[in-house]
Amino acid sequence: MSFKLSAIVSVLLLDAALSAPLRCQAQPATLHLNPVHHHYKLIDMGTLGGPQSIVFEQGTRSLNNRGTLSGCADTPVFDPDNPQNSYFLYPDAELDPYIQHVFQWRNGKVTDLGASPGGTSSCTQWISDAGWIVGGSTNGTVDPLAGYPEVNATLWTGGHTYNLGTFGGNQSLAWSVNDKRQIVGFALNTTPDAFAGSVFAFGTTQARAFLWENGHLEELGTLGGPDSDALIVNDRGQVAGMSTTNRTINPNTQQPTVDPFFWENGKMIDLGTLGGVSGYPNAINHHGQVVGASNLEGDQVSHAFLWDGGIMKDLGTLGGNFSEARWINNTGEVAGWATLTGDPGSHATLWKDGKITDLGALPGSPCSYANGINSLGQILGAAQQCPNSAPRVAFLWENGEMVDLNSLVLPGSNLFLWTANNANDRGEIVADGTLPTGENHAVLLIPCDEEHLDIDGCDYSLVERSDTAQIQAQPAPAIGAKLSPTPPGRISFLQMLNQRKRFADSSSK
Repeated sequence: MSFKLSAIVSVLLLDAALSAPLRCQAQPATLHLNPVHHHYKLIDMGTLGGPQSIVFEQGTRSLNNRGTLSGCADTPVFDPDNPQNSYFLYPDAELDPYIQHVFQWRNGKVTDLGASPGGTSSCTQWISDAGWIVGGSTNGTVDPLAGYPEVNATLWTGGHTYNLGTFGGNQSLAWSVNDKRQIVGFALNTTPDAFAGSVFAFGTTQARAFLWENGHLEELGTLGGPDSDALIVNDRGQVAGMSTTNRTINPNTQQPTVDPFFWENGKMIDLGTLGGVSGYPNAINHHGQVVGASNLEGDQVSHAFLWDGGIMKDLGTLGGNFSEARWINNTGEVAGWATLTGDPGSHATLWKDGKITDLGALPGSPCSYANGINSLGQILGAAQQCPNSAPRVAFLWENGEMVDLNSLVLPGSNLFLWTANNANDRGEIVADGTLPTGENHAVLLIPCDEEHLDIDGCDYSLVERSDTAQIQAQPAPAIGAKLSPTPPGRISFLQMLNQRKRFADSSSK
């Protein structure tokens, strides 16, 4: 359901099994616990003068615990370096030729943070509670080896933009930053890489995981193969990523073995897999617990995993062959998705206290997936048709019930929320919505609760589900060129620059 760096999605053999036609399945009975839900005030991030803005679904953090949001938005200017820009390109959508810039929303104001000197487009992947924003920006140069614009890892802070550099190669990208001001990502070196187009499909030289701190770019090494990528860093400085372990092509995957890793205090630990030759992490919490997905023996199926204290645990499925853990909060609760018996489709899933819970779906949208879970236990994601097809509907799951987020939005917006990405620990939600004309806009939802007593338009009353019908949700937009069955996720920035390297959808439902 999401674009992930093809280095990540290519290591799992999910496509063959999950791209087959899927049958819709009846939902389990709704668990009625007399739940209550707040109203939400919707704040449309708008754009920077162009048609669209966006926050990515998976593996990114667009909203911090201080209520500051970062995303990417079109400017009104076409990009001369990349006239067929595919940053906002869903697989069946029109090309987006506009320059995109990182933006920041804070205290009601949107600020264009621009791109690196000489560059045109930029986009963010993570914002820390301290307000540091990281991602990537073009630098105005075309990669002479790859033939498309160079992107470099970039930091935005204090009104300044900093290019974090590379290991001598032409490309790099920053994925995550913590409140210790440590940044992780990947950077290319100058060594030609025979696997650059298969395992890590960016550039033509080796990719190496990095940790940036105090102006220094440190290479973290590999697990024995030529390539690695650092994806997430927590506030203890612990890093989760992925690396090739050898240069041997596996007959099942046609790629070298790729394992998730855990890095701390100069040491990289191979987390192993659940028996297969491919795995990747999606999130790490403050306790160093890592979640993601791994192939099982034979590399024909893939399960969600939890790695904790040196042990990788198979989190299982809802009876099917596939699952993925997408987020873990600091109490160890895990959210993601799992397929049902017979693999007819997936349901959003919660793993908690050793138990797996089917979160169900929404009426008219029998499949679902979860993107994130906050410290309050609120789970965000989208319900959809089976198989992976639009229209999608953003949901909030809390108090044992899944609810259409559109039904909780105060009147006045013409945006339809098609996915909810995550929520911070204040209960504020970051999501994507579409206008009736199909353009995508990034959205912030602020709850009408005791923590937000100064929000205009809020009535500050809890709303039971039976009452939410009074707040009419916008109808789902017609399926058109600008709204596709496949939503965005972990980096599509390099995909923006090289549309020939289309990302596979590792979690097709």
